[in-house]
Amino acid sequence: MEIKGLANELIEKYMTCNPIEIAEELGIKIFIEDLGDINGFYNTYCRRKIIHINKKLKGQRMLFTAAHELGHAILHPDYNTPFMKNHTYFSVNKYEIEANKFASYLLIGDSELQEMFDKEYTNDQIASCFGFSLDLIELRMQDFIK
Repeated sequence: MEIKGLANELIEKYMTCNPIEIAEELGIKIFIEDLGDINGFYNTYCRRKIIHINKKLKGQRMLFTAAHELGHAILHPDYNTPFMKNHTYFSVNKYEIEANKFASYLLIGDSELQEMFDKEYTNDQIASCFGFSLDLIELRMQDFIK
């Protein structure tokens, strides 16, 4: 299933776009803890999926990080991207982009984007309204049908 369809299916099934609530419904444990300079990461322990989120993050940044890591848990459940990045020559960019796309579909609905597009908002204005980075909005807009 495509990434957008998967995000929409989860929103419909659990009647929320909140990644923390969805993760809990899926039985994925979430730890909010001091991670230093790391925003978050996903791993497994004894076959249990775990998302770690830096307790210093607030608001939209925390939601985005949770959604991004939920994307890894769903799309790449058997990959340890921090390990792969630090101990192999394997590029993890593909997986990071896919997790970002998943997060953007989960957190930014087509109807909200359409409304802003109809009002002729720029991508900068859309990013400001949602509280997300311009890069994330541009990634989300790549396949948005106006």
